[in-house]
Amino acid sequence: MIPLLLLRHGKTEWNLQKKLQGRTDIPLCEEGIEFLQKKRLPAEFQDFQWYVSPLTRARQTAELLGGVDVEINSSLIEMNFGDWEGFSLKELHEKYGDAMRQNEARGIDMLPPGGESPRQVQARLRPFLKNLSSPAIAVTHKGVMRAFKSLAYNWDMTDNFPIEFNWGAAHLFMIDADGLPHPNRINIELDDKVS
Repeated sequence: MIPLLLLRHGKTEWNLQKKLQGRTDIPLCEEGIEFLQKKRLPAEFQDFQWYVSPLTRARQTAELLGGVDVEINSSLIEMNFGDWEGFSLKELHEKYGDAMRQNEARGIDMLPPGGESPRQVQARLRPFLKNLSSPAIAVTHKGVMRAFKSLAYNWDMTDNFPIEFNWGAAHLFMIDADGLPHPNRINIELDDKVS
């Protein structure tokens, strides 16, 4: 099995406003940059191969955490939220009402108009996972990580995730030969840089 350390990008202005970003290419905000400038990966992961979403916020995160020989991989791009991008969930509930709640109740098959479902995200992740041949780090997005968690924990996304997941921490999974992730250690805190 191949170790994969999963990281979410740092904060953006849209994160602070609780807006769905999707494929909109929002950079890190000042708060996100300042936080990452003070952090580094734990030493045990220093030799892992870096892979990153093509979106600016993920590439900036890898750079600020000291990523070297970082490879951009389109499989790691954020879930496409289609017509929902740029809105908060509160705004979407006000706009779509029952239709929004019914769509969310579909869990892994929730499908934003003009976007993609978590199940479709899993389908594009599987070849990337199956082709990993050495220990890796993936800097990606919350929508992708939720789809990944669904695979790893057999979670259908119709209810709350049963384990507390720190979005600012790293999460280690073992990837089997079929490209399926298995939880190893979650909520691994980033180290403080020594000044």
